[in-house]
Amino acid sequence: MAEMVKSTTSSGPRTAEANPVTRFFRATEIDTRLLGMIGALIIIWIGFHIITGGLFLTPRNLWNLSVQTTDIAVMTTGMVLIIVTRNIDLSVGSVLGLCGMIMGVTQAKILPEYIGFDSPFTWAITLLVGLAAGCLIGAFQGIIIAFLNVPSFIVTLGGLLVWRGATWLVTSGQTVAPMDQTFRIMGGGAEGSIGATWSWIVGICACLFVIASIVGSRRQRRRFGFPRRPMWAEYFLAVLSCVLILGAVWIANSYYWPINIAKKYAETNNIPWPETGLDIPYGIAVPVLIAIVVGIIMTFIATRLRFGRYVFAIGGNPEAAELAGIKTRWVTVRIFALMGILAAIAAAISTARLNAATNSQGTLDELYTIAAAVIGGTSLAGGTGTIAGAMLGALVMQSLQSGMVLAHVDTPLQSVVVGTVLVVAVWLDTVYRSRAK
Repeated sequence: MAEMVKSTTSSGPRTAEANPVTRFFRATEIDTRLLGMIGALIIIWIGFHIITGGLFLTPRNLWNLSVQTTDIAVMTTGMVLIIVTRNIDLSVGSVLGLCGMIMGVTQAKILPEYIGFDSPFTWAITLLVGLAAGCLIGAFQGIIIAFLNVPSFIVTLGGLLVWRGATWLVTSGQTVAPMDQTFRIMGGGAEGSIGATWSWIVGICACLFVIASIVGSRRQRRRFGFPRRPMWAEYFLAVLSCVLILGAVWIANSYYWPINIAKKYAETNNIPWPETGLDIPYGIAVPVLIAIVVGIIMTFIATRLRFGRYVFAIGGNPEAAELAGIKTRWVTVRIFALMGILAAIAAAISTARLNAATNSQGTLDELYTIAAAVIGGTSLAGGTGTIAGAMLGALVMQSLQSGMVLAHVDTPLQSVVVGTVLVVAVWLDTVYRSRAK
C-alpha cells in the first residue's frame, strides 16, 4: 500500500482535480509533444495512403521509407546537440559528399593497388578513413568557431561551399564506382538485410532491453527517493513498446525479395525453385540498425554523460556555464567533431546504397537535417531538444517526400511543402515556448 502511494507522480489534490487524460499522461510520463508528432505522422501516412490509392502503407514502401530515412536520421542526432548550444551547421550535406567521395576513391582506386579490390579489410579501412576525414573537418570548423569567435552560421556556410568544391576536385567531377561488396551491405537491399530469423531475434532482444530499462529506471528512482510511475503505467509502457517493436519487425519481414533476385539466390545455393515461387523476406535493413544504434548511443551521450550535461548547460546559459567552470570552447569543438563523424557515417550509408560516390551526394541534406531536428522539438533558441524527437522528425520529413513522389507531385511543389512545414514547425515551437513561460 505504501508503495502504491509513493508510485504516484503528482500530489493527491492536483491529481484528483485533473481529468482522466491528464492523469494518464502524468502517470505514464509520455512526452505530449512527441505524441503530437506521432499523431501528425499517422495522419500523413493515412492521407498519402488514400491519395496514392493504397500504395503508401505497404511493406515495400515502408521498408524503403525506413532505409531512405537513415542518413538524415543519423546526422540529425548530432544536429540536435549543435542547435542546443545555439549554433548551426550548414555544411553537413557537403561534408557528407566529401566523405563519400573520399571513401569511394579509397576503396575503388587506392586500396586495390595494395591489397586488392575484394580484400576483407577494404570496407574497414575505407570506413576508418571516412570517419577520420569527417572528424577532422568537423573539428577544424569547431576550432574556428570556438577559438576565433567566428559565428557558426558563417563558418559552416563557408564550409558548405568549400567542401562541396573539394568534393569535385577529388576526382574532377567524375563518379566513382563500384563499391566493395562488403561495404555495400551498409546500404541495404537484398544483401544489406538480416533476414526474417535474425530480425525476430533482434526484435525480441530489443523488447528485453526495453523491459530491462524500465525495471532499471524504477530501481534507480526508488534508490534515490524519486517519484515512481504506477505499476500499471510501467506495464502499459512495456507492452506498448514491445508491440511497436514486434510490429515493425513483422512489416520488415512482410517485404520479399524480387523474383529475379530470389531465382539467382536459389541457383547460387542449389535451392530447388518451387512452382509457387520462393518467398525470401528482407527483414530489417542494416542501415536501419546502424541508425538505431547511433540513436541509442547519442541518447546515452546526451542524457547520461557529463559531456551531454555540459551541452545543455551551455545552451541554457552560456555565460553561467563558463562561470561554472565548463570549458565551453572545447565542448564546442567536440560537438562539431562529433557532427563530422556522424556525417561520415551517413556518407557511408549513402555511398553504399548508391554503389557509387557522386558529386551530388548530400545536396540540400543540411536543410533536411536542420528541419528534422526542429520538427522534432529542438528549439533554435537553444537549451532544449531530444534525439528521439529529431529522428522522428527525420521520418516525418522523409514520409512527406516519399508520399509526394508516389502522388506524382511536381518537384517545385515538393520544395514548397517542405519549406512550409519547416516554418510551421518553428512557429509551433515559438508558441509552445511562450505558453510554457
